[in-house]
Amino acid sequence: MDLGALFGSFDNFASFTVGGLVFGAIYALIALGYTMVYGVLQLINFAHSEVFMFGTFAVAWIFVLLHGTSDVSWSLGKALPILLVAFVAAMIVSALVALLLERVAYRPLIQKNAPKLIALISAIGASFALSEAMGLRDRFAGWFGLDHKLSNYVSPGAARDVYSNPVSIQPHKLFEIGGYAVSDVDIVIIVAALLMMFALDQFVRRTRFGRGIRAVAQDPESASLMGVNSTRVVQVTFLIGGLMAGAAATLYMMKIGSTRQNAGFILGVKAFTAAVMGGIGNLRGALLGGLLLGIMENWGAAVFGSEWRDVVAFVLLVLILLVRPSGLLGEALGKARA
Repeated sequence: MDLGALFGSFDNFASFTVGGLVFGAIYALIALGYTMVYGVLQLINFAHSEVFMFGTFAVAWIFVLLHGTSDVSWSLGKALPILLVAFVAAMIVSALVALLLERVAYRPLIQKNAPKLIALISAIGASFALSEAMGLRDRFAGWFGLDHKLSNYVSPGAARDVYSNPVSIQPHKLFEIGGYAVSDVDIVIIVAALLMMFALDQFVRRTRFGRGIRAVAQDPESASLMGVNSTRVVQVTFLIGGLMAGAAATLYMMKIGSTRQNAGFILGVKAFTAAVMGGIGNLRGALLGGLLLGIMENWGAAVFGSEWRDVVAFVLLVLILLVRPSGLLGEALGKARA
């Protein structure tokens, strides 16, 4: 098969590949939340996509708070001070939502030894509840008489529409690969994802909390007998997943610049696909799966058309489950070695 005929030229091939890596890095950070929770609880946290969604709104709202609502176009350097504040805010907001999710939707069921199916249903219900809560934010503000004061944030009458960051970040060319201009935004997204993945991997492998997470993931009962507080470990697991989702939300808003109350659904499914591809429960597998998924769906869009992008991602999920259900790496979190 002639790749030149499929992609048009090597320039297009480089464009689709680098673009795939950028989105793959975002998928990988979101996938860490799925893989961490599954590694510890053997449960799929389907509400994690809404944890990411809340982070995207936090980014946009920080820009509104510190800049205003006037639409402007800034370079990455000019936007960096507000972007750093938004980065911290998004991580905090997503982490708080993740902790709330653990406390309300999971902990009561875990304490009662409820079947995993019940916890799965609870996660799906929490996902819809969080999404609808953001979609009804104008109603909530109206109930408390704050709809006018918060009009820049709650979008009265349009809470379900696309909500855009008033500051659009314009990429600046750094160098070329095969004719494709690699921008500063591309580099920041890829490098930030790699650094955060490395930091999390070292945290799990080297720290006391990390050893506790691996112990509970491997054998919860034995870990409890050894003095490990499993409840605290689960809290830390959700906290870490929320922090990574908030980081991914910031990178996503840098690249896309807009969000909405159901923005996390498709990205959440793709991040779950990335986690399964790499080996759900495997931190490094989440990174590998995210990057591969981003590249493969971009290549699929080049070959079949952009409207087939999501189809390619879901077909990959089915193929991985059929051919290698344990994923490409397959090592469980509890078996990670320091």
